[in-house]
Amino acid sequence: MSLPIRNIAIIAHVDHGKTTMVDQLLRQSGTFAEHEKVVDTVMDNNAIEKERGITILAKNCAVTWNGTHINIVDTPGHADFGGEVERALSMVDGVVLLIDAQEGPMPQTRFVTKKALALGLRPILVVNKVDKPGARPDFVVNAAFDLFDKLGANDEQLDFPVVYASGINGWSSMVEGTPGEQWGPDMSALFDTILAHVPAHAGDPNAPLQLQISALDYSSFVGRIGVGRISQGTIRPMMDVVVMEGPEGKPIKGRVNQVLTFQGLDRVQANDAGPGQIVLINGIDEIGIGVTITDPTDPQALPMLKVDEPTLTMNFCVNTSPLAGREGKYVTSRQIWDRLQKELQLNVALRVKETDEEGIFEVMGRGELHLTILLENMRREGYELAVSKPRVVFKEVNGEKHEPIELVTADIEETHQGGVMQALGERKGELVNMEPDGRGRVRLEYRIPARGLIGFTNEFLNLTRGSGLISNIFDRYEAHKGEIGGRKNGVLISMDAGEIFTYALGKLDERGRMFVKPNDPVYEGMIVGIHSRDNDLVVNATRTKQLTNFRVSGKEDAIKITPPIDCTLEYGVEFIDDDELVEITPKSIRLRKRHLSEHDRKRARHEGK
Repeated sequence: MSLPIRNIAIIAHVDHGKTTMVDQLLRQSGTFAEHEKVVDTVMDNNAIEKERGITILAKNCAVTWNGTHINIVDTPGHADFGGEVERALSMVDGVVLLIDAQEGPMPQTRFVTKKALALGLRPILVVNKVDKPGARPDFVVNAAFDLFDKLGANDEQLDFPVVYASGINGWSSMVEGTPGEQWGPDMSALFDTILAHVPAHAGDPNAPLQLQISALDYSSFVGRIGVGRISQGTIRPMMDVVVMEGPEGKPIKGRVNQVLTFQGLDRVQANDAGPGQIVLINGIDEIGIGVTITDPTDPQALPMLKVDEPTLTMNFCVNTSPLAGREGKYVTSRQIWDRLQKELQLNVALRVKETDEEGIFEVMGRGELHLTILLENMRREGYELAVSKPRVVFKEVNGEKHEPIELVTADIEETHQGGVMQALGERKGELVNMEPDGRGRVRLEYRIPARGLIGFTNEFLNLTRGSGLISNIFDRYEAHKGEIGGRKNGVLISMDAGEIFTYALGKLDERGRMFVKPNDPVYEGMIVGIHSRDNDLVVNATRTKQLTNFRVSGKEDAIKITPPIDCTLEYGVEFIDDDELVEITPKSIRLRKRHLSEHDRKRARHEGK
């Protein structure tokens, strides 16, 4: 007799404590044995996720509570990974919405919640971090109600249960307690609420099989692995099935090899699985996102999953710099193309196409973070390439040019409000709402063209002295808003190849901030710093001191140079202009002009006119 099943997704804004909460559910349900050492943020198992403290890929685990098998899907909070969110929500019957007791609902909470409400899922509100000194649980509950109402929730969805919790301390409660004290003994209040409010999946185990694939995995032993929830019917190992891309798709025959289910974080083999179970199957090469695995005698395909379209595009190019091939294993256009094709199999929100130019591919994604995470993964795998400045994807509606508009929320100190509002105004931002919190901080909500946000993060951090929080989410396409100014400063460009010397940096220090340090290799056309003025300047970065046997009285002054700017991948992609590239290798990030020689740059400018 199989256990009753509940399928839930946990959704939250970045940093509201979602992954920590899942850790506690796994611990307290007895998933880990007494002797097992439990790693923190156990669900963020990708190296980049651990470093950045964000969830990128939707992941599954399962716990058992009071004789019920609860499948938990941990979803990303970033809107850039919307493709992951949509697929995760197709597998569940209820959502746990986690909101920080101090910050309240944020724009990306809104993004995932809107998707969940549209699918008819009933939310359970968890007010997390109620033990924080600045917690305002009542405000959060009211703000969540207003948010649901704005997003078109029905009466049943508006009648949501509220659980107060401290994920890091491992307790939850249905009632408010005294600030500074523990309100409940453990996580049982949250577990019991899930069992009471999330419906069991209603499907007939004897009906023809319907299993929609929502995620893909890969194993070098068994090949492609499909993850999805069974809508109806029963699946068994070595069963003959057909794969269909939607009701109109052509049936392709296949045979299931293994059927696995989740138990804690482990995958265990099952003899059969019925309606509501989230399973992993292998043995079918034609498996893809959104396809239905169904019965060959009575094929019943489900509609394909719809994923939001990409809004940003970048060119990925072969690295043609004089330093190419020194650090990377994979440097040819064919290797880059093959890697992008492999990514397409798992990353449904990505689009890739070849361009007219040899060795340049156009890659479209949901945002800067979506594309830079892909680039970061590629460089860690040993790829070398160059990328262009991100550009937004325009659409033509009734003969008129439309562009993507983003909703931006900025939490800043009131002293920085003027500078931030001026900067957003210059980028065609429209102020929608302004809300002071009464404690010296203010929340600004803007609608702004996606073009205006490219390169804004660094400026925002400078304007707020690093104390501001900003997040954005795609809203919709609207008519083109007109021209937006670009970068205000020019760059310092190296005039020849060689090695940087401290003497040269000392001479260039007053010209601007540098990206390079002594002993770094440079080449003609490489960007070595930011010019303090608005024009580009070609400089001699490899200049050395003339050595003579002539001595002067008195000790010569030691050369003092300003520390260089740490050029990260994100910084580089945001900083560059249309005629520049970021050179990405496993160990280095360099900035360069598209045309390396001054003569070629002049000719390109002339032809551009």
